[in-house]
Amino acid sequence: MTPLIENSAALIGLWAVIGYLLGSIPFGIVLAKMMGLGNLRSIGSGNIGATNVLRTGNKLAAALTLILDGGKGVVAVLAARAAGGEDLAQIAGLAAMIGHCYPVWLRFAGGKGVATFLGIVLALAWPVGIGCCLAWLAGAFATRISSMGALVSSLASVPLAFVLGSADAVLLCAALAALIFWRHRANIARIKAGTEPKIGRKT
Repeated sequence: MTPLIENSAALIGLWAVIGYLLGSIPFGIVLAKMMGLGNLRSIGSGNIGATNVLRTGNKLAAALTLILDGGKGVVAVLAARAAGGEDLAQIAGLAAMIGHCYPVWLRFAGGKGVATFLGIVLALAWPVGIGCCLAWLAGAFATRISSMGALVSSLASVPLAFVLGSADAVLLCAALAALIFWRHRANIARIKAGTEPKIGRKT
């Protein structure tokens, strides 16, 4: 369920810090400022992710935010893996997710982690990552609710990792899914109340 620990505590700690710092880069806010889209915190949900960037009406900015936020997870995992193996890759991936959700630069008020999560699982095990992307599409398009896609995708990652030959990533996937559910707790309440915005609405 977890990878074999092959590296020292010091090296694991170093890559946890590197992963966190990578994950904490707030690309949504950076792009919104660079492209003159205003203060992302005062738009829509106030979130820093691609879904909220899309509410500015700028599809290019939203696409770039999605790619860059996902890229943080990819870079953290692949760089750590190259440095020392799967234990470093998983700790760096988890740290990148925490960094995105709780960045020190934004007083620990970050995004909800969906793009970063998908980047992490794609880099860890691409079949699992593709399965999670498909699960997101299925959940989002069946309900027309973006957050539902995120919840379905993260939940699906655990059985997908087990079935697709990445059993050593099951615990990490469970931790990432727990983070996504926690960060989406307000969305879950709105889904239950029937007030969660549909895809395509600006507010």
